[in-house]
Amino acid sequence: MKRVIATLAAGLFPLAAGAADLLEVYRDALANDARYASARAQFDAGQERVVQARAGLLPVIGASADTIWNDTDSNIFGKRRYNTNSYGVQLTQPLFRWQNWVQYKQGELQTALAGVQFGQARQDLVLRVSQAYFDVLTSQDVLNAQTQLRTAAAEQLDLAKTSFEVGTVTITDVHEAQSRFDLAVAQEIAAQNDLDVRRHTLAQIIGKPPQPLAGLRTGVALSRPQPDSILEWAGAAEQGAYGVQVQQITREIAEREVQVARAGHYPTVDLVATYGEQNSGIASSSSQAIRGGTNTDAQTIGVRMNLPLFQGGAVSSREREAAALRVRADSDLDDARRSAALAAREAYLSVTSGTAQVRALEAAEVSSRSALEANRLGYEVGVRINIDVLNAQSQLADTQRQLARARYDTLLAQLRLKAAAGTLGEEDIQLINGLLAEDPTSFAPAQLGTER
Repeated sequence: MKRVIATLAAGLFPLAAGAADLLEVYRDALANDARYASARAQFDAGQERVVQARAGLLPVIGASADTIWNDTDSNIFGKRRYNTNSYGVQLTQPLFRWQNWVQYKQGELQTALAGVQFGQARQDLVLRVSQAYFDVLTSQDVLNAQTQLRTAAAEQLDLAKTSFEVGTVTITDVHEAQSRFDLAVAQEIAAQNDLDVRRHTLAQIIGKPPQPLAGLRTGVALSRPQPDSILEWAGAAEQGAYGVQVQQITREIAEREVQVARAGHYPTVDLVATYGEQNSGIASSSSQAIRGGTNTDAQTIGVRMNLPLFQGGAVSSREREAAALRVRADSDLDDARRSAALAAREAYLSVTSGTAQVRALEAAEVSSRSALEANRLGYEVGVRINIDVLNAQSQLADTQRQLARARYDTLLAQLRLKAAAGTLGEEDIQLINGLLAEDPTSFAPAQLGTER
């Protein structure tokens, strides 16, 4: 058992050298996160949509060539064998194709949509990295508290055994102390396992095992959102949230799709220019000597119009379908705005309640520490029993765990509030980075008060 405890304690505070802060971890994620790399490839692919759509407005040039061997038998000319060779070039320039123009505008929107979706993926990366980073710190703090609780329980167990030997306490006190010590060891092992899982989760994002992480500096004060108005944040989210931007562009694309479908009723006008040459030689079947041949050159240029009259009702059906999809896009946009406003309100309330909770837990930590010291002193003079000291130790450890979690949750809520408004970026990572300590051991929770 002592060997297990020693191993846990050795892993509790890794080497401080080379501690990574949140900004470094985020930049590692930019380079290595598979989900973000997929989004970047999707963005690159989206840039081609406008190029493909523009092609419908530009001329189409094609070339053709053929060679044909002919073998004919006629009662007038007799048998003739000859080879015909021809080639030609054709240029078609759309003059009026309304659907091509609308599809070009759709291509611009689709390229813009790819950019918005990539921005959303980058913002999502900020949240995922921050969540994983603070999950590691939270698990580290829990492990710290559990290790200190186990150390304090071991001291209390030793004290109970000594007091029992001299007859000042009963065996019940020893059993209670032993029970709390065993429970603390079990909780410490569980905390270590949870820390390992959190570190693996972060490693999945950054593509390598994480270094020791810098935690919050001692005495960091968390502030309320600025501007400190839930209505302003909700309004900003309804306009700027990435989900809203995506649906706005999607709605515009759906509107263009109605125009594309309607254009199936319109005529098309193209400029068509061709150039071709054909030559053939004629030979008899007996001598194979060339008796004659033809060479033909042709150039044409003109305007071609095509007017669709009836296509079985398909064009009208597609128009009705596109109109229904536009209505759906309107509803999706409305839902996105409501969801963004709700997310902003929830994040705002999480920040404000989180800051208040942190202040309350900071006061509770001071009170819990004082209660522990008072119970220790009372136990030594005989006015408190062993279980009182053990309960006070557990209360302090639990308060420290809640305080650590509340701090990190409040910081994450601040990031989510920015994300809800669509303004979360690397500069926000830099602001939080300024709250972190360089030494990963400098943020460890206060001791459980083991000195007597």
